[in-house]
Amino acid sequence: MNYKMMAYILGNIMQAEGLLMSISALLALYKGEINELRAFLITIILLLVIGTAMKHFAPKNKRIYGREGFVIVALSWIVMSIFGAMPFYLSGAIDGIVNCLFETVSGFTTTGATVLSEIEGLPMSILFWRSFTHWIGGMGILVFVLAIVPLGDERSMHLMKAEAPGPVVSKLVPKIKSTAKILYGIYIVLTILEMILLFAGGMPLFDSVNHALSTAGTGGFSIKNSSIAAYNSPYFEYVITIFMLLFSINFNMFYLLLVRDFKAVFKNEELRYYLVIVGISTAVITANIVHLYPTLESAFRHAVFQVATITSTTGFITANYEEWPELSKTILVVLTMLGACGGSTGGGIKVSRFIILLKLTLREIRHIVHPRSVNIIKLEGQRVSDETIQGTTGYFITYVMLLFGSFILVSIDNYDFTTSITAVITTLGNVGPGLSLVGPVENFSLFSDFSKIVLSLDMLFGRLEIFPMIMLFSPSIWRKA
Repeated sequence: MNYKMMAYILGNIMQAEGLLMSISALLALYKGEINELRAFLITIILLLVIGTAMKHFAPKNKRIYGREGFVIVALSWIVMSIFGAMPFYLSGAIDGIVNCLFETVSGFTTTGATVLSEIEGLPMSILFWRSFTHWIGGMGILVFVLAIVPLGDERSMHLMKAEAPGPVVSKLVPKIKSTAKILYGIYIVLTILEMILLFAGGMPLFDSVNHALSTAGTGGFSIKNSSIAAYNSPYFEYVITIFMLLFSINFNMFYLLLVRDFKAVFKNEELRYYLVIVGISTAVITANIVHLYPTLESAFRHAVFQVATITSTTGFITANYEEWPELSKTILVVLTMLGACGGSTGGGIKVSRFIILLKLTLREIRHIVHPRSVNIIKLEGQRVSDETIQGTTGYFITYVMLLFGSFILVSIDNYDFTTSITAVITTLGNVGPGLSLVGPVENFSLFSDFSKIVLSLDMLFGRLEIFPMIMLFSPSIWRKA
């Protein structure tokens, strides 16, 4: 293990978090929120001082191998969450250390599950920091660091692989630094565009900024108690629906559009599957709930918004779908597990993994029928490597084990089956709302501190796609080679 390089990168990440947090501190200063300003300044100073001290470990050997990459990513997200929770705790905006940590982990992992029942009364700087954690976590803090810090070795691809979602991670251009810059450039442009469209439609500037940040990270923290439903605006709902779907597709598609490779976009298999899933789910739910709304358009609007918010793993709300028929709720739970596309800011298992698993199942069936046949699994016209197939299978098995293990632990609180299982599914999928007592108009404050810790770990496991967190707690990883 290259411990000096690990310390050096963690130092950079802490400095980056401190600098990003300074935006909230400036807002607190501007709004005269003295208590919050003090909380932010204390945290920022700690981040900058500790981060600078850790950067003094800068090694001559800057090589990063697979295990260092996974461990650095896992440690980074834990450290970010601990320091990110400090302004909530020091300002008293959220009661209890565990609640502060839960809210922050939910923010950075873009889950959007909350322990807060009264949001609108929070100071503006705290509201902004909640939404900003979504934006930071959406693309990934390591990707941000790779874009601005010269880490020197192309083995830094291991960092991107460990943090980026999906079974396959590829570079857009030969250099990692350039790839990270392109990704963040696209991310920033889309975020600003949504801000402009929301503001142009009449949403207040502060609200537009916060909701665009939350949408971009597919997180779902709103500054309103009743989320997007508070605005009662079809225009806002359609704009946010479109951007939730845009942020839930592979960012490589935007790059291909920029270089005018339209054919590659149209031929993308995962994108086609994803759009079909969204389309069919919306059609079925619209037909299932049309009797609950005055017009077909309103039923469609609520259906497509809820499908988009769940499958993109954003978690905004315009309707209490807890009151919808069972078919609609079942579809939404399935979409919660499915999630978005690989290479997006969305969570869940990912559409590409389901495609691989589906093709693997079909291959095994064909092999049983025709034992001597040779069946190659392809995705996007390319052969899927045995390593990717094994990784996908291993991920799915581990996901199921984590889901049931967490469900058993959370069940200690003795809430009903639907509450407990959907709480785990939605946190492991980084979605936010579940059903029953953690439904769209409820929150997670009812759980014990123990369950909140379990669910916080689930959020980290889900965002980092399980293996970095497992490796962090594996003793063999820390032994010297």
